[in-house]
Amino acid sequence: MTWCILLLFSILTIFSACNGQNTTQVVNNDLISQNSIVATGDTVSELGKSILIIFQSANGNYWFGSDVDGVYRYDGKNIIHFSTKHGLCNNTIREIKEDTSGNIFFSTQHGGISKFDGQKFTALPVSKSSSPEKDWKLEPNDLWFKGETGKNGPYRYDGKTLYHLVFPKHFLADTYYAQFPGNSWSPYEVYFIYKDRAGNMWFGTSNFGICRYDGKTLSWMYEKELTEIEGGGSFGIRSIIEDKAGKFWFCNTRYRYEVFPGDSISQGNSLIKYRKETGVDLSKANNETDFTYFMSVAEDKKGQLWMATYNSGVWQFDGEKITRYPVKEGNTNITIYSIYQDHQDVLWLGTHEAGAYKFNGKTFEKFNPGRLKR
Repeated sequence: MTWCILLLFSILTIFSACNGQNTTQVVNNDLISQNSIVATGDTVSELGKSILIIFQSANGNYWFGSDVDGVYRYDGKNIIHFSTKHGLCNNTIREIKEDTSGNIFFSTQHGGISKFDGQKFTALPVSKSSSPEKDWKLEPNDLWFKGETGKNGPYRYDGKTLYHLVFPKHFLADTYYAQFPGNSWSPYEVYFIYKDRAGNMWFGTSNFGICRYDGKTLSWMYEKELTEIEGGGSFGIRSIIEDKAGKFWFCNTRYRYEVFPGDSISQGNSLIKYRKETGVDLSKANNETDFTYFMSVAEDKKGQLWMATYNSGVWQFDGEKITRYPVKEGNTNITIYSIYQDHQDVLWLGTHEAGAYKFNGKTFEKFNPGRLKR
């Protein structure tokens, strides 16, 4: 009898343990299912009109970031729309980037940065560092973001922690704030981030010009014509690129810059040493349209620069000749926000109100998902 009781107790114990494991597994599966449902997205037949950012991930998927609608993913067959209702932290997208593990990151205007791991969105918490000046580092796999509108400085993500990095006081800060005491925006706000061939990080700001970080020093470069528009207004540094000759372009077509190693110190700030050269000679354009500033720029495999302007189309510059590609909807010029080159060297345009455009070898045409070839 004693052995029977012990045997029965053992069986009941094993059954209870197995039943507990099964219950736990069901709960976990429910949680996974719920997370998957959150990021399922909505299948749609077309993109929204305001497509500012275009990005192709390593697996070939295209991501389209909207100014108002969140993001769209296109896999060659279906368009899936994701928004805040699916877990995205904000519907205004400023950047799209990817890490070495295939996670996709969306930098938004007001909601911070969302990470998409293929199943769900996660908002990255910002580190509240007691010594933010020590958080400036330069590691090869770090991701850099513009972050939210109106903030001072960029954001750096090392795969575990998101750091908000603050620029030190600019040498023109006192003059600027005396002239514009009530501005609601920050002159330090990052408009553009670029990594050059040497691994240095460049930051285009709203009103304080360009900052370069080489892993040790933050160095500044400021010229009035790079930031302020002739006749009034501010453009800011919205695009930076290093061309095939190693010269730099800072969203202004008239000049390019040879940047020298080493820095000089002025009023407590390190200044970039450079020499200004002639950029695009507009007399060779054979066109009455002037385009001093470009919103975005890409370099093709031949080393030619493709400069996307706000409302004067796209200009191709091969180092000598300049060719204009109008971008129109009927007789109306399309306002362009960005230009992007995908893995197949195809050029894309993000626009404010006309969706996405794709270059067919002769002209930029409105993107029709059914005609994209993978």
